[in-house]
Amino acid sequence: MKLKVAVIYGSRTCEHDVSIISAMQAASNLNKDEYDIVYVYIDRKGDWYSGWRLGDISVYRSFDPSVATRVIPMGENGKLVLMQHPADKLLPVGHLRRVAEADVALTVMHGMNGEDGALQGMLEMWQVPYTSSGILGSALGMDKIAMKQVFRANGLPVADDVWVDRNSWKNAREDTLDRIEKALGYPVYVKPANLGSSIGISRAEDRAQLADAMDVAAAYDRRILIEKGVEDLMEINCAVLGFDGKAEASLTEMPVKWTEFLSFEDKYLRGGKGSKGAPSKGAGSKGGMASLKRNIPAPIGEEKISKVEEMAVAAFNALDCKGVARVDFLYDQANDVIYVGEINTIPGSLSYYLWEQKGISFSKLLDRLIEYAFQAAAERNANVFSYTSPILNGASGAKGGKR
Repeated sequence: MKLKVAVIYGSRTCEHDVSIISAMQAASNLNKDEYDIVYVYIDRKGDWYSGWRLGDISVYRSFDPSVATRVIPMGENGKLVLMQHPADKLLPVGHLRRVAEADVALTVMHGMNGEDGALQGMLEMWQVPYTSSGILGSALGMDKIAMKQVFRANGLPVADDVWVDRNSWKNAREDTLDRIEKALGYPVYVKPANLGSSIGISRAEDRAQLADAMDVAAAYDRRILIEKGVEDLMEINCAVLGFDGKAEASLTEMPVKWTEFLSFEDKYLRGGKGSKGAPSKGAGSKGGMASLKRNIPAPIGEEKISKVEEMAVAAFNALDCKGVARVDFLYDQANDVIYVGEINTIPGSLSYYLWEQKGISFSKLLDRLIEYAFQAAAERNANVFSYTSPILNGASGAKGGKR
């Protein structure tokens, strides 16, 4: 019997459209002899939809909810169950229709409300296996400030930084600029703490640019990270695949950048037939991060490649990640120093292109992710979740027994 795989994507995030591209790529590469696909789309308002027509990417260019069934997700015996939403059609009370169910969730989310642990927590409450990192790794991987603190604690090299909350910036702009200039100098990169795909990131080379960059980042998140810039910068990426301390590194890559750093447009809107938004139906591997020009392996020599691979696995394990993640590095060529930049716990296009030359096809990569999903679920279910105590024996009254 085939496994039913819920491909979950979209959601309330600035990376909504990127998630759709990655999800369509993944769905088209799932082995249809092994899996039945259940499309689960979360729209920009947070409403859930399911239906076979969601497999056609053209429906998302101007999404009409009538092409699918609005659903309510719930868990049942370790499966994800999708029930028809009462508002979708007029249904008698108590007669909600079961639209679909799935054995495992292939979480293809980017950004907030999906990659950050929110979805993962819900699935764990229902004991539904899922493919991405767990709650902790997902949350740490999304928050660049907390992520760097964990990397430092594990002895991984990271660029110097300062972080500021939005209210401090609004209430003490000049003092904040003074503090950043004294700590880091110029140039700096200013980033929303919880966002990906280079959205909201700016480079600043003077005080005026820094103030503008802070305003941009503050519009996207409550916390802002400011990192010391690398003048002679090469960006290097390396994916990691594994679970429970057993992980392997992919090939390395050097993306070909169009600007001083890889912007959203560089990553998703340049080059290839998928460059203007998304691949057409059945395009499979086009578009997304896969369409970015790149050098594989990165032209940094075998010794540095080995170092990058080692640090990538260390970063993956430090955050207790699972499945596939991509670690982005900053190579300061002038000073010959490699810094860990960040980790993406659900990378664009699932970084399948970094595994192909190691003999792992996109289809086989998805098989591995599903295997890890079930392994992790079994590990969680092996935990003790109940404890018998006498604390309720003496409880009485509306306020219970607390004194």
